[in-house]
Amino acid sequence: MSEQTRLSERERIARSRGGPGATTTAPRLSASWRRSAHYGISLDSVNPMFTGGVDDSSLFYECGQEVLRGLHATLANEPVSLMLTDSEGLVLSRTCGERSLLRALDTVYLAPGFGYSERETGTTGLGLALADRAPSLVRADEHYCTALWGYTCAAVPVTDPATGELVGSVNLTTWARQSDKLLLALAQMAAGNTAALMLARGRGRTPRPASRGEVFRVRLPRAGDDPPPPELSGAWQASLAQVEAALAEDRAVAVVGEPGVGKTALLAAAHRSMRPQDRVLTARPPEPTDAQAWLALWSPELGKEHTSVIVGRVDALPSWTAAELARIFETVGGEADNHRARRPFAVTAQEPARIPEALIGLFGSVVEVPALRHRLDDVLPLAGYFGRQARGRTVRFTSAAAHALTSYHWPGNVAQLREVIRTAVSRADVVDARHLPEEVFSGANHRLTRLEAVERDEIVGCLAEPGTTVAEAAAKLGISRATLYRRIAQYGIRTAGRRLRTAAPCPPDTPANSSAKE
Repeated sequence: MSEQTRLSERERIARSRGGPGATTTAPRLSASWRRSAHYGISLDSVNPMFTGGVDDSSLFYECGQEVLRGLHATLANEPVSLMLTDSEGLVLSRTCGERSLLRALDTVYLAPGFGYSERETGTTGLGLALADRAPSLVRADEHYCTALWGYTCAAVPVTDPATGELVGSVNLTTWARQSDKLLLALAQMAAGNTAALMLARGRGRTPRPASRGEVFRVRLPRAGDDPPPPELSGAWQASLAQVEAALAEDRAVAVVGEPGVGKTALLAAAHRSMRPQDRVLTARPPEPTDAQAWLALWSPELGKEHTSVIVGRVDALPSWTAAELARIFETVGGEADNHRARRPFAVTAQEPARIPEALIGLFGSVVEVPALRHRLDDVLPLAGYFGRQARGRTVRFTSAAAHALTSYHWPGNVAQLREVIRTAVSRADVVDARHLPEEVFSGANHRLTRLEAVERDEIVGCLAEPGTTVAEAAAKLGISRATLYRRIAQYGIRTAGRRLRTAAPCPPDTPANSSAKE
């Protein structure tokens, strides 16, 4: 059955049963139906994939389950199933006190371990919430598959309050005959409480500023502007050459890589090289409720002379926004044949698989930017560049500081390096190891709790004092040398200019004020 035939049949069934197809369907719901037909979803049965296991160790799962247990206690006599899913629609947990509803949900596989994304089961509350990254209520016969018409589902996406990354959804499902007036409000409350609890337990991280769909225009360098970044490593230059080749041939390009790795900076450098007279307009992803205004605000720029457009983090766009963006690119950008456009556009994402399907076919090139830990030769040139930007003059680094910077693994990539250097150069023009933040001296291979981070910082601060021995640091901290050595190993602490042993040279019960010198 073709996509159009499947969609027509779905609408015919809805009209025959008095469903929403008999009246005007909401745009988001209509778009979801079209995607469901395109995915080849069955009209009369659900057949999701079963994974056999779920990740119950994440912070999202821990916090979400605690919130849902509390909500369930207040809804003990109500026929409502409370669920968590991951960002891909995999059902992680299900809490419900009514056995008849549980048995019914089992018949449609709405249970832990089954995937319930839009791609697998068509239009559902949780599938639509994840696809559009917005709260969604799908009632009874608004589901694409008729096997789900006996249920009403409300779902709300949950994002990590520190990174903004989509981590999953909270889904409330009940019988179709039940009132749905409070269902979405309850789901929104549960999702909000989950995010708040994640932040409270989020190991001291601060929430990211909410995106409002900002649009930035980067103009040509003027006399007196900072010089461009330095010549970097071969890995960076190879990625830059690929982007420049795409621009030279008027091909749209997608640049992928870890957060903070410098994807937009790479595109800006390529545009400066290949199209020095162009304005470069960079659009960031909007809040889902702002998407229509976001598109209307900057999309007219695509047709202007000497204007290049970069759309950042397209993997964070709601599905319908990505589809509309693809239509705009194809309409305004010129011919779609051979992926050529009159004025090439560019996007960024974390990885190729996360670029929305509606957009992926538009790109003639996908270029990856390596993580900073894979190109450590770039650390010192970039550190000097960021220091000059922050201080307005050349900044020097001692050998101890240089060693610390090039020995660190930089999980936050170039963005983290920039913040570290800005902090360091606010203290001195000649940066020494003591001017660097404590995080640079830690090689811990796991995310630290807030208390662990405080303890690590105290230890690094003591050990960084000139001439301080491990025994003296232990005495100041009020712990034994053996304990201090264990903490040094646990946190992967390094101090510039000193080689630290990770095993205590004395018995575990050696007092902290021992006079032995290291």
